[in-house]
Amino acid sequence: MKRCPECRRDYYDDTLLYCLEDGNALVQGSVPSPDEPATAILSEPGAIATGFSADEPQTALLHSTAAPGETPTRAQIHTTEQTAILSTGAEAEPRESLGGLSERPSLSAHRAAKPLIAAVVAVAVLVGGFFGYKYLSPTKQINSIAVMPFVNEGGNADVEYLSDGMTETLIKSLSELPNLNVKPRSSVFRYKGKDTDLKTIGKELNVEAILNGRVIQRGEQLTLSLELVDVQNDKVLWTESYGRKQSDLVSLQSEIARDVSTKLKLKLSGADEAKVTKTSTANPEAYQAYLKGRYYWARRTGENLKKAIEQFKAATDRDPNYALAYAGLADCYVVLNQYAGTPLTETIPQAKTYAERAITIDGQLADPHTALGVIYEQSWQWAEAEREFKRAIELNPNYATAFHWYATFLRNTGRTNEAVPLITRAQEIDPLSSVIHSEVAVIFLVQNNYQAAIETCLKIIELDPAFSNAYQYLGLSYFKVGRNAEALTTLEKAVELSKRDGEKLRYLGYGFAIEGKRVQAYAILKELEEKYVKKEANGRDVASVYAGLGEKDKAFEWLEKDFQTKAGEFSPMTWEIPFETLRGDSRYKDLLKRMNLPE
Repeated sequence: MKRCPECRRDYYDDTLLYCLEDGNALVQGSVPSPDEPATAILSEPGAIATGFSADEPQTALLHSTAAPGETPTRAQIHTTEQTAILSTGAEAEPRESLGGLSERPSLSAHRAAKPLIAAVVAVAVLVGGFFGYKYLSPTKQINSIAVMPFVNEGGNADVEYLSDGMTETLIKSLSELPNLNVKPRSSVFRYKGKDTDLKTIGKELNVEAILNGRVIQRGEQLTLSLELVDVQNDKVLWTESYGRKQSDLVSLQSEIARDVSTKLKLKLSGADEAKVTKTSTANPEAYQAYLKGRYYWARRTGENLKKAIEQFKAATDRDPNYALAYAGLADCYVVLNQYAGTPLTETIPQAKTYAERAITIDGQLADPHTALGVIYEQSWQWAEAEREFKRAIELNPNYATAFHWYATFLRNTGRTNEAVPLITRAQEIDPLSSVIHSEVAVIFLVQNNYQAAIETCLKIIELDPAFSNAYQYLGLSYFKVGRNAEALTTLEKAVELSKRDGEKLRYLGYGFAIEGKRVQAYAILKELEEKYVKKEANGRDVASVYAGLGEKDKAFEWLEKDFQTKAGEFSPMTWEIPFETLRGDSRYKDLLKRMNLPE
């Protein structure tokens, strides 16, 4: 039973908190008679008229001289059998009136004050509860995060590599944690320089939390400000500012990785903490050179890849045991043929040396094993290539590039159906990667699902309008559905965006050829042959245009050049559209046989 201390009405519904007559807070059990001395009815400290056992004294804490969080002493609390009166001093005496009599507050004054006190307490509790929930309540463990590109607050283009590199390093560190889904670089960097709402980013990337950062460099002094946001609940979980000298950058990265994982409420084993705080070098100059290398690597043109190689080599010069820098060199060399036309005879030995060096230093890195997979594929060592791709995925199940390149390997070797779940997994890990989505388009092309290929390419272009590969595969798909004029326009756009690299030129030349525009086709042939002499194009590029022109002998002549010199990648010819007219020729089947590939 509960009773109103004012009107003394009894209530038998224990869920009620306030009197229905006068709004006073209800108390459990009996209350003093109005004839007794007027005293403040007290509840347990901090309680809101929730009641307590009828056997306990009925008290409600209104005032105390005790410090916050400190239990009031008897000297600070005057009690009677059923009541407690809090004083303002140790043993405060009743205040004397002008007539010398003790003066106490009237009963009516107490009665008038109680509804106001109850209202104030209720409001305070509601407001305190709201802010306590929003800012102080324990958060659940966060299982997915996007580390957004750190903003170069000073705007100095010369240190842009620093903000990008710090972002990428933190992504890599957090990706080592098995129970945390970390969105890769290619997904988050889509938002760089854009004022996109965090809620939208969280929904598009399907993550629970977003980490924002701002970097300011003044001379040798760095200031990094971080903010971790729970985007699902629109709540700031943590903010921090770090001030360090640039020479302390390596230790700062480890400290940030540890702090962020802690604020995500992750339960880390000793091994997990060692992974997330691991540094591959203690040399700050080597680390900065590595960051510059990754900055250029991410821009993936022939010119930028060569700049990246310079920086990675500078990093290994400063620290000969820098495994990640050697892995960066291997990554550059395995794609240099594709982007710069450098012969595989020059790139493969370099790439293999650097990948193996990285593995010798740190056998737990997935990156160099992935590079080795491509190296073995380029060398036609199919079993060895597959072994390395599988090893990379075993070491890091969240490394999208390993799934992507393994899928490409399977597609090139005629195992397209096996490639589908792998490229699907790569998409799940890196949902906004243009290069991964372009591989999806290629698989649709190989499966003769041209409409799906077109839709995929259009989606890529919508998100990344400067990505030349999307225009390349869109143009080829348009040819397949009879939209030839659009195909040529689209292929010309691909050539323009790629700055006329060999791969894009060959598809445009092929398009001119099958459209009967022989003058334009021969002009591109001449350009490609000149690039071949300068080691900027492959024999397969030239052969593609001859195949479109119907000159099969010339096409096989250039394919044989690549076969004998191993100057260019050969296995993609198994699916490439320009070679469809050659596949019934015995010379084509002979090439596949000599490469140990199925016909």
